[in-house]
Parts: sequence; C-alpha cells; structure tokens
Amino acid sequence: MADLFADDTPKAVPDNAPRPLADRLRPKTLSEVIGQDQVLGPDAPLGVMLASGSLSSLIFWGPPGVGKTTIARLLAQETDLHFVQISAIFTGVPDLKKVFEAAKIRRQNGQGTLLFVDEIHRFNKAQQDGFLPHMEDGTILLVGATTENPSFELNAAVLSRAQVLVLERLSTTELEKLAQRAETELAKSLPLDTAARAALLEMADGDGRALLNLIEQIAAWKTDAALNSEQLSKRLMKRAAKYDKSGEEHYNLISALHKSVRGSDPDAALYWFARMLEGGEDPRFLARRITRMAVEDIGLADPQAQSVCLQGWETYERLGSPEGELALAQALVYLALAPKSNAIYTAYKDARRMARKTGSQMPPKHILNAPTGLMKDQGYGAGYAYDHDAEDGFSGQNYFPEDMERPALYAPVERGFERDLQKRVAYFNKLRAKRQDET
Repeated sequence: MADLFADDTPKAVPDNAPRPLADRLRPKTLSEVIGQDQVLGPDAPLGVMLASGSLSSLIFWGPPGVGKTTIARLLAQETDLHFVQISAIFTGVPDLKKVFEAAKIRRQNGQGTLLFVDEIHRFNKAQQDGFLPHMEDGTILLVGATTENPSFELNAAVLSRAQVLVLERLSTTELEKLAQRAETELAKSLPLDTAARAALLEMADGDGRALLNLIEQIAAWKTDAALNSEQLSKRLMKRAAKYDKSGEEHYNLISALHKSVRGSDPDAALYWFARMLEGGEDPRFLARRITRMAVEDIGLADPQAQSVCLQGWETYERLGSPEGELALAQALVYLALAPKSNAIYTAYKDARRMARKTGSQMPPKHILNAPTGLMKDQGYGAGYAYDHDAEDGFSGQNYFPEDMERPALYAPVERGFERDLQKRVAYFNKLRAKRQDET
C-alpha cells in the first residue's frame, strides 16, 4: 500500500492498452454525466456550490453504478483540487496518515486535496474520527461514497461536517441514453430487437456500470440477426436484485409491504412480499410482520384477521417452503382487503402514556378487595356495586383513580365490526351518564 500514496497521480496508460467500455465512456465533464439532476442541476446542491465557488465536504449515498466516483473526480477537476482516491476496504491507519501528510505538503504549496473515500462506511469509528481535524483545518475536502444509510453507518461528527447527497438508480430513459452512447463508441448497434433491448435495460437494474459491462459482452457476440428477449436471457444471467436482509433495503421493502397492506392494495402487497422472498428473506420474519399488521392496522374492525394470520403462519410451519409461502400470501391479501382500524393501537399507546404519567395513583377504594378487617375499616370495597345485580347488568361506577378525570381512550371507527362496537361504546356511555345523574 505504501507505493500507492507515495505518488497518487495515475500513471499514463498507452493509447493501445485495452480499456473496459465503462472506462472509455467515463464522462470528461459534469455536463456529460447521465442522470443525477437532483444534485447536479443549476439549482441543485452541487450546481449551487460550483456556481458560488464554495465546495463543502460531501457524502454520496446511493446504489452501485450511479456515478459516485465519476462525479467526485470531476468535482476535483472543476475546482482545481488534487484528486486522491482510496477505498476503506484496502486502507489502514498508516495509509491514511500518509494521505494526510501528502495533503498537508500539497496545501503548503498552494493546492488543496479532494480525498475521495469509497465505501467510507467500512471505516470504524476511530478511523472516521481521524478525518475530522484534517477536514476542519482545510487539509482535505472529503467526499465519501457509501451504499449504506449514512445515518446508521457514519459518525455524527463526520455527518455534521459534510452534506449528504442522495444519488439515485438510473431510470430506463437514462440507461437508454447510456446504451446509445455506448453504441456510438463501439461504432455499431446492438444486435437486439425492441423487446430484447428493453429486457437488457431491465437486467441492469438502474446500474450504469453493469449495463456497460453487459453491452460489452453483447457487442462481442457474432450473430447474423437481432436476438429476441428469450435468446438474450439464455446468453446473459440477470443481475441479482439489490437486497440486504440486515441493511437499508430490508427496512425499505418491509416498509413498502406494510404500507401497501395499510393502503388496501393487495397487488402491491404481493409484489413487495415476492421481492423480499426473492431476496432471500426468512418467511418466518414475514409471518411475524404480517401478524403485526393485523393487530396494528385492522384490529377489531375484523377480529378474524389475526386468526387468519396465525393460521397462515402455522400452515407455513407445517408445509415449509415454497408451498407454505402461499398461505402467508393468502393472509396478506386478506389483510389488504380487510376493513382498517388503528383504534386499539392508538388507545393502547394513549393508555401507556397515561399510565406513565399517573402511575402512582391508587384505584378507587370501592373496587379494592378487603380480605382483612383493617382494610374494611379503611373503606376498601365499601360501596362497590355488583354489575350483575344492576339494571341492564351495568352499574356505571367509576373505575379510574378518584382524582383522575375520566379519559376516552378507545374510539372505534365506522368500519367493519368496529361499527358495531362503536354502538356499544355509545350505549354504555349513555347508561353511565344516566347512572351518574341518578346518584
């Protein structure tokens, strides 16, 4: 690693040396970058910074193949900063010290350094802290790149000194522009019919570098006629969808699944359910989350929903994969189409908050047991009305602490079975008011 930092200027490559297509098509200016208008546009963060001549430290957060390294290199070019690139995977503390020392010497000679750190989230806390003094005194302008959520993976101190910019997957339109640029560079059209070309763009899954690598393979094929999508799929393996069972994508997809159910969209719910299964998610995790949806978002609007989920879960445990996953899908669709209510969930949270606030207050004495004479003398159980002896089987007595104003926690919605429960709540409230007037 020592030689890497002794001279971080790239060595000249002979003109006739083979270069991958992705390298040959690397943009020469920021205006040539395809996509990422949300950060590069005139009114976007980088556009404004460059126009004002004031570039701050940055964290690029986005999936692979969307231009993080290229944009960082072009930013150095646009601002006359010396570009140094390292990877957190291969760089240790001694290597970092050499980078910082070289940057200090460069600064003394009147030139700044843009330090691009790929996979910056792989540095531990101590290593990340090592950047801070050099960022603060202007020795380096840090541009970090990460595929992981910076909120979870980067120190708060680093985040407070850098602006996080989100780079997005390339759209189909942007991938098509990249494909056309590749065809110009190769001086030939891809031997694909319209459907196969669309399938190729889909295979890239928003990753520009992956698309160029696929195009380079296709361009080398010897074929007399345009290939269709079936022929293309036989020759190329589709990229695995991005999914990390313990990372950002895990939480993104389970959120999408839950909100699709809450939004009563069975088609979207099935899609995200399938996406997670295809990514290797544990069906038992999905069974737990589906059951949670029943109690959180449906509740007593459909009391049967929870049983359907538990039955689906039990069926999965008996059948296993892949047959048992159909039972979970069945429960999922049931939930999506069930009437929705979070009345119980809301009432429960309100009750917990109220319990924390009034946790030391005693129940009213009339509902306390009095197993001893002393307790009877203290008034325990005095005046308790046995509901079964009361008119309508309802005494209307107060069951909250005596100094506490009666709250209204459970508010059934006008949907599903809770429509009937709403009538019962109103009925008992009316009787309670009547009993209070009578006393």
